[in-house]
Amino acid sequence: MSSARLQRSLRATLLGLAVNVALTIVKFLAGIFGHSQALIADAVESLADIFSSIIVWRGLVVSETPPDEDHPYGHGKAEPLAAAIVSAMLLLAAGMIAFHSLTGINQPREAPSLWTLILLIGVIVLKETLFRFVFRESQMVASSAVETDAWHHRSDAITSAAAFIGICIALLGGKGYESADNWAALAAACVIGFNGWRLLRPAFNELMDRAPDRELIEQIRVMARTIPGVDDIDKCHVRKMGYQFFVDIHVEVDPQMTVEQSHRIAHDVKDKLREEIPTVRDVLVHIEPLKSRAKVRA
Repeated sequence: MSSARLQRSLRATLLGLAVNVALTIVKFLAGIFGHSQALIADAVESLADIFSSIIVWRGLVVSETPPDEDHPYGHGKAEPLAAAIVSAMLLLAAGMIAFHSLTGINQPREAPSLWTLILLIGVIVLKETLFRFVFRESQMVASSAVETDAWHHRSDAITSAAAFIGICIALLGGKGYESADNWAALAAACVIGFNGWRLLRPAFNELMDRAPDRELIEQIRVMARTIPGVDDIDKCHVRKMGYQFFVDIHVEVDPQMTVEQSHRIAHDVKDKLREEIPTVRDVLVHIEPLKSRAKVRA
């Protein structure tokens, strides 16, 4: 990750961290003094956001560490690892919120205070704005960890919206409707759990070196074939490391070609791919004799 990309990623992550610290304190106090279980559950989700932002921050910093003897391919896997941990924390937060909501549904309690609705409106607007900003930054820097952190902000906005609806029902319904606050928190937990699972899968796929979109692989194949001396492409394997890609490509050349000529062609392929596709960090070219002239004519 370039210095500019890293700075943009860290700016988005640390901004979210600062906002979450403030909101967690405010929500906990408002939930306790405003008699709102949904608001307390919302505070728990914000607390998870704090830890997730810290994990993403460390993941971004570690992923920038240059390759060394023990990690010759660099430390880019720290990003999807951070994304996987944050996704797991979303699932954990959803479970905690669901548990506390279910255990409190049948317990006698006071109706939430009216002033908590004003607080929740502010939280919803703030967290949705933060989501849009961080998500836009994640697309600019192509970071799965920052994108996961962005969705954590939206999950917080969802729990706040659910709390708002629950408190409204509890206040408008009057006696006997106090548990609407808990049901709202439970509904929010389901949404958060779904988002956690949805974000966990691509993080695991990246950790398992799943191939990227076929369009990128085909683009690499077509580009390599334009190099003079390349007769055909046998295999092309691509894996993602952070926001960059490592390419292993098998190039077929004239079997009568000298080692020096084939070596030059390999360098031309590597240089072409890295020049035309900036996200390609390295290319390993394997030279093979052309298996069949019929393939070229086809």
